[in-house]
Amino acid sequence: MTYFVTGATGFIGRHLVERLLEREGEIHVLVREGSQERLDALVERWGAGDRVKRVVGDLQEARLGVSDDVVAALQGHVEHFFHLAAIYDMTADDEHNERLNVAGTRHAVDLANAVRAGCLHHVSSIAAAGEFKGLFREDMFDEGQKLPSAYHRTKFESEKIAREASAVPWRVYRPAVVVGHSQTGEMDKIDGPYYFFKAIQKVRAALPQWVPLVGPELGHTNVVPVDFVAAALDHIAHQPGLDEQAFHLTNPRSQRVGEVMNAFADAAHAPKLAIRVDKRLLDALPKGVISMALKLPQLKEIRRTVLADFGIPDQIIGHIALRPEFDTRDTERALAGSGIVVPPLEDYAEKLWDFWERRLDPDLFKDRSFGAAINGRTVVITGASSGIGRATAIKVAAAGGIPLLVARGMEKLEELRSEIEDRGGTAYVYSADLSDMDSIEEVVARMLSDHPAIDMLVNNAGRSIRRSIKLSHDRFHDFERTMQLNYFGAIKMIMCLLPHMSERGFGHVVNVSSIGAQTNPPRFSAYVASKAAMDAWTRVVSSEVIGDGVSFTTIHMPLVRTPMIAPTKIYDAFPTISPDEAADMICEAMRAKPKSINTRLGTIGEVSYTLMPKVVDQILHMAYKIFPDSAASRGESDPKEKASMEQIAMANIMRGVHW
Repeated sequence: MTYFVTGATGFIGRHLVERLLEREGEIHVLVREGSQERLDALVERWGAGDRVKRVVGDLQEARLGVSDDVVAALQGHVEHFFHLAAIYDMTADDEHNERLNVAGTRHAVDLANAVRAGCLHHVSSIAAAGEFKGLFREDMFDEGQKLPSAYHRTKFESEKIAREASAVPWRVYRPAVVVGHSQTGEMDKIDGPYYFFKAIQKVRAALPQWVPLVGPELGHTNVVPVDFVAAALDHIAHQPGLDEQAFHLTNPRSQRVGEVMNAFADAAHAPKLAIRVDKRLLDALPKGVISMALKLPQLKEIRRTVLADFGIPDQIIGHIALRPEFDTRDTERALAGSGIVVPPLEDYAEKLWDFWERRLDPDLFKDRSFGAAINGRTVVITGASSGIGRATAIKVAAAGGIPLLVARGMEKLEELRSEIEDRGGTAYVYSADLSDMDSIEEVVARMLSDHPAIDMLVNNAGRSIRRSIKLSHDRFHDFERTMQLNYFGAIKMIMCLLPHMSERGFGHVVNVSSIGAQTNPPRFSAYVASKAAMDAWTRVVSSEVIGDGVSFTTIHMPLVRTPMIAPTKIYDAFPTISPDEAADMICEAMRAKPKSINTRLGTIGEVSYTLMPKVVDQILHMAYKIFPDSAASRGESDPKEKASMEQIAMANIMRGVHW
């Protein structure tokens, strides 16, 4: 037996060749000049020896670019000519689809005719059925169905060429959505349901598996593993009396999209769609309402942004659900007694997920290091002379960034610059009073004059005051000076840099907020109000400038052991994070640019206050009694002041909260 295979190095092709090698005979495979190493690796994997014969050619050339000598040598000897080479990509443009699918099939048919093949086996696709409504039988082809994309159209046209231009007997095979191997999980690219794996992964990271989700039921799909397709193709090709027929290599029972997503969510140990809203509810709206809405520029941009975040191509959204269902009676008759059946997705979904997460997840191929994100970037760091700001500056410089160090005291800034330069880094220092708006304008003007670009800003400088409202009646200036630095100074720095960042189309701002803005601890009314004001301002402004390429991260920082908390002596016994750990959170904000970075306790506090504010008030009032005003807040000095066992216990239960 002699075979000729195009697309042998492709995903279905390599599995088909593996099946053919279990039979007797030679296998001639078309290979481009630049793909011979890939074929060599596959031949070694197959253990094929010299049974696989390479035929150098190209899908885009007449008669596949095969030489006359090779054509003459193959004439009358090729019993089975398998044409699998094509482009299987919904995101490809019209020109690529036309050149590879349509012209490529014409060239393959010409070669099959030239070598007088015993049978041409053309691998088409269920896409040839387009948007046919109802059951699409295997004996159906040109039914006037709508072909909504270049992919659908060229799959239809290439099958038409195989049917009409072939001078030799032909058979057509229409696989469904092909996923990885049901035994090994092997897959070669992100396609079909794999586009949604990143979304499943992100939901898993955000929510426990037991959380029920609500989502739309988009309709039906049809998923089959590659080993079924290859086995069915091999078996049917060798059955007599089946020429001039088409075979649907599909699941006999179409699957709902929601069922497929839930099977993969279960394999990923992620939350599942417990309630799936029937798409027909949306279809009941006046015709064209949703499609018209999605054409609005603003909604199109929102959709594009959301899909890009999950790695889902915009082009595939309209083709997730299949309009037709597919009859498989001829295929089932041809496979009768062979034991070749489509396995239930639930039986192998875990293998597909595991292979994707270990081998195909796009994040595996990204340089996700802090160095890659910050190298060469110019970063303004306020409050850089000590604590969190100092630790952040050292890490930025060590990763190849250029920190612009801002604080009032030049002496400490110069010491830090010297330390950075001794370690091989670069830094610049700028003195400014960040509670003075004029001083901020002046320092930003100097920085923009000294540097061609400022890429990032870390708003770290701040002031904390721990004092009950009972002790604050005659200290309104506490609120004024805290707001002046923590709120007005922070947003003034941002506003001075925003025009520059917007003009360049890039900028990222990291605002160091507080866990207190989420948990509302007593005695921090001045401090929490200033941080909450900055949070609210950021939420509003970020939506205005995101189109300019400027983004924000808010860090709700837990209690950090810095000079700012030193006056409150009970904190000496409390669990805190170090300035170095806090700097790591800031570095992560600059690297990944998330919307926010929170602690679990902070998030619980925020959600609890939303759901049961009166209960939270009572809990916080208990803390108010347990943690009295410090001697410093009363304007006194008490060297004997220290935390009680009760205070230490509560501080450890609620680690990171400012009490």
